[in-house]
Amino acid sequence: MTTLPAPLVTSDWLAEHLADPHIAVLDASLHLPAAARDAGEEFAVGHIPGARFLDLASLVDRNSPVPAALPRPEQLAERLASLGVAPGDGIVLYDDSAIRTAARGWFMLTSSGWSNVAILDGGLGKWREEGRALESGGAEVAPASPANLSAPERVRTKADMLANIDSRAEQVLDARGADRVYGTGVDPVHGVPNGRIPGARNLPYTALFEADGTYKSPDALRAAFAEAGIDLARPVTTTCGSGVTASVLLFAMHLLGKQDTALYDGSWSEWGADPATPKAQGPDPERPEA
Repeated sequence: MTTLPAPLVTSDWLAEHLADPHIAVLDASLHLPAAARDAGEEFAVGHIPGARFLDLASLVDRNSPVPAALPRPEQLAERLASLGVAPGDGIVLYDDSAIRTAARGWFMLTSSGWSNVAILDGGLGKWREEGRALESGGAEVAPASPANLSAPERVRTKADMLANIDSRAEQVLDARGADRVYGTGVDPVHGVPNGRIPGARNLPYTALFEADGTYKSPDALRAAFAEAGIDLARPVTTTCGSGVTASVLLFAMHLLGKQDTALYDGSWSEWGADPATPKAQGPDPERPEA
């Protein structure tokens, strides 16, 4: 077994360890429909040497009433085994997506019990900009034995979020753009009214990255959460449109050593579509500057 050195690894580090048989590099790219991009086709054209395509878009529990729900543990274990990822292997995730989908893969894996996981800082974009090698086609790997994974932990349901509106036991932080969180009109991605869960704060996931796509420094990340009105000494549950960019906020807090976090997996695609859920629109009276 190879233990990864940190939850965020550099392109230099990965380039030095590509030949390690106990490190699996997985492309976790996923794109919004409006991007008109096919992650599988792009992987076939060019990817990090030895990488395997996770097909994150298909890792959804179709039996769940939650839109785009996290996969069942056996579903995730079977996918990893089919990609030749053996129990105990280190997994390095990367993406080439505007919505930073490697973080969704990271949460999917770690919440189900696979802790030896890292994200490639800067993703495929930085790797490519540095002129590093790419290969085309698909990887041929021997299937591995499935790992024994657990049901995802640190996941909140709609019922949990409804109860939290009154209790305020957990801070709620929305990763979508401010126009969608504080606007009126219709959400351009999910086709439901814009707005937010009452009491939710807003920190667009894009604010956590440098211009080259790498994560900001720990001090800058802390400042971003503080500016959003989040007390990192208290529990935080993140939300977004469908649980993808909310995972970016979770990963950033993980980089800061914060563990009392959770994901509302249904996010706005579930909350906004339910006429019975309370919704806030327009400026936040508790944060007039928002």
